[in-house]
Amino acid sequence: MEYTTLGDTGLSVSRICLGCLGFGDGKEWMLDSDESREIIDRAIDLGVNFFDTANVYSTGGSEEILGEAIDGYDRDRLVVATKVFGEMDESNPNARGLSRKAIEQELSNSLDRLGVDTIDLYQTHRWDDDVPVEETLRTLDDAVRRGSVRYVGASTTLAYQLAEARRRSEALGLQSFVSMQNHYNLLYREEEREMLPYCRENGVGVLPWSPLAKGYLARPHAELETTARGRTNDYTDLYPYLEGNGREINERVAELADENGVTMAQIALAWLFHKDVVDAPVVGTTSIEHLEQAVEALDISLSDSDVEYLEEPYEPVRHTL
Repeated sequence: MEYTTLGDTGLSVSRICLGCLGFGDGKEWMLDSDESREIIDRAIDLGVNFFDTANVYSTGGSEEILGEAIDGYDRDRLVVATKVFGEMDESNPNARGLSRKAIEQELSNSLDRLGVDTIDLYQTHRWDDDVPVEETLRTLDDAVRRGSVRYVGASTTLAYQLAEARRRSEALGLQSFVSMQNHYNLLYREEEREMLPYCRENGVGVLPWSPLAKGYLARPHAELETTARGRTNDYTDLYPYLEGNGREINERVAELADENGVTMAQIALAWLFHKDVVDAPVVGTTSIEHLEQAVEALDISLSDSDVEYLEEPYEPVRHTL
């Protein structure tokens, strides 16, 4: 395993962050507690020390599974990240969003489910247009000061929103967002326009979600619906992966994978590992084999011509959050 520091912080994280969306019971392709534990145990064996979940994943089920799985390990060796924003109880209007009440109660619930005293990286899952950003920032700062959270990060926002939030934090002397978990992969590169340059210039850690484009970069186009997730996921409607020459990019990934004797997923991940602005892709998997292959992708060396070949067909696509 390789390690890096998260942005300009001194926090050391593995170059692969294990995404825990697949742990729970929200979808038919998700893993139960025992199956999830096997993935988590193997990740730790492989040197992964960075785990990302969210309160809304299986309505808290993912946090509970992760908390139970890491209970027997030295907590100081692990970096646990979770998120807040999504609706946890449709009958309670304060069980969603980024108000002080929502954050404080959801943080308390996440700590209980994870079985920890402190969350290493607490992230806003989305931007909340209904709450003054200063209220959110002050609440997060309070959480850091009382020791419930070590670092705060953001996920899936616009570049100007991240910049404005950090500007206000600095002006008010508050804990600032140290990381951005954003949508970035070979089929969705719109973040290269504003978000990634901002993060690079300001030392903000970058943790791409959906590094394999919901699985579309892990198999040939013709096999898109051969898995349970592929058959049930509506990502082809939500995300523009089939636009902007997506099919041609998919074919080039398959070609390079065949030439190098590796999987398509490994080529797609290797491309991200070659981006110096990227700290750790958030890799979600429900297979130990795929987890091991993701770690092996760290050893794949792509030439400049390989990177150019993969990137050349890309065309601008509609922006998504």
